[in-house]
Amino acid sequence: MKNITTYIVSFSFLLIIVSCGRNPVPKPSGYMRIDLPEHQYTRLDSIYPYSFEYPVYATISSDEHAKDQPYWINIDFNRFKGRLHLSYKEIDNNLITYTEDAHSLVMKHIPKASAINEIRIDNPVNKVHGLIYDIRGSGAASPYQFFVTDSTRNFLRGALYFSVLPNNDSLQPVIDFVKKDIDHLLETLRWKEHD
Repeated sequence: MKNITTYIVSFSFLLIIVSCGRNPVPKPSGYMRIDLPEHQYTRLDSIYPYSFEYPVYATISSDEHAKDQPYWINIDFNRFKGRLHLSYKEIDNNLITYTEDAHSLVMKHIPKASAINEIRIDNPVNKVHGLIYDIRGSGAASPYQFFVTDSTRNFLRGALYFSVLPNNDSLQPVIDFVKKDIDHLLETLRWKEHD
């Protein structure tokens, strides 16, 4: 019995010595769990020359930086510190200028983007045509942008931003969630004169 006790004490002492010789290694920090709500929508139908369905967990406000543009709005995803900027312009023989401006604003993300995928929007029934720019890369400031038009009178551009340091790897579940909301907005978009 004495040999077993000596063996256990010796083994415990050896284990303590070996464990004291190691440098402690901190665990990598994890990302916080994000609980996402169920997608539910309500219709924006007001004085604007467009209408669409937007999430019930989002709020709409006028764009405080564009007081001279009454149809520019923000859709705020406060829970995620996200904002979708929407800017509306009426076309007056300048559609090419608007589409080139939208494209050049997307191209400003090239230094931080790993890829920019273009997704065509073509809804002839509702006269909604345009492009979605799916901007990939952990440091891209805006992961999702779009423009849509009826090609004759209306032009609407959107850009999604988050009020956090760009780390789209950790934000990816939220980005994917909000992308579905933006896709739904575009699917339900109607120009007022086409109703």
